[in-house]
Amino acid sequence: MTGALEVRGLTTRFETRAGPVTAVNDVSFSVAPGRIMGLVGESGSGKSVTGFSILGLIEEPGRVTGGSVLVEGQDLRALKPDQMRRMRGRKVSMVFQDPMMTLNPVLRVGDQMSMAVRVHEKMSKRAAWDRAREALEIVGIPAPAERLKAYPHQLSGGMRQRVAIATALLHRPAVIIADEPTTALDVSIQGQILAEVRRLADETGTAIVWVTHDLAVVSSLADDICVMYAGRIVESGTSEQVITAPRHPYTKGLIESVPSLHEPGRKLPQIPGSTPQLLNLPTGCPFRPRCPRATDICATEPPRLDTDGRHVLCHHPLETT
Repeated sequence: MTGALEVRGLTTRFETRAGPVTAVNDVSFSVAPGRIMGLVGESGSGKSVTGFSILGLIEEPGRVTGGSVLVEGQDLRALKPDQMRRMRGRKVSMVFQDPMMTLNPVLRVGDQMSMAVRVHEKMSKRAAWDRAREALEIVGIPAPAERLKAYPHQLSGGMRQRVAIATALLHRPAVIIADEPTTALDVSIQGQILAEVRRLADETGTAIVWVTHDLAVVSSLADDICVMYAGRIVESGTSEQVITAPRHPYTKGLIESVPSLHEPGRKLPQIPGSTPQLLNLPTGCPFRPRCPRATDICATEPPRLDTDGRHVLCHHPLETT
């Protein structure tokens, strides 16, 4: 199946006083229409930078230095800035961790949502307002006509995040990038939003990239998972494959350290050490200093990409049973 989103060899670098930092290193993946892909990793793994790079939102001192980003076959990296602005929001949208990055605190919800519609489409304010109301209905907001008249501060955190998701849906985009949008919400509200997002993907056919550090979330939400470490995707596969039969030692360590995926009453294992500094990555495999399976070859040669139906960036991948 052709992907709604095709990312190939994406590389993003930042110029710092200490030297160049490659935050996203030759990242490739695809997301088919109606599927949700979880992009998972620790803080500093490069997952959020990947999302911003896809939408062309990287600013100096950073820049995307290589690769392609195709949305329904059109390469976003080949577009001029004004073309990219028209594409952003219409074909590809983003939901941020903090909904106030999307919502203007001094405008009513309906005013700013209808403005977002009219930027891309010629229609009356009334018709745009109706489109906004329909979007609020889609994400399960009760009494949507009344919510349109409210200011963001009059809504709860969970309601504001639903509004942000509804705003991203206004033009029925092919792709939505969601950057940890439920991290700050309590568990019950988080569960409601995840259920709505799953339903939206199924009903609208929108492809969703769900950026998160929480494997417990993506295990129940995503169809596919890509695990990032030190700017690279180290493992990918279906959600069931990655969660039940991880092949990369880092993925296995992440899963074992998730309380909800672990046997109750047992001490949680931890991955030793910490995420490496991108300015000073270990030679060979970046995960080597933390890996229980590391050997001499891991210190001298970058790991290969094993493609026996799975993608695993490891010299000594775990065996599946």
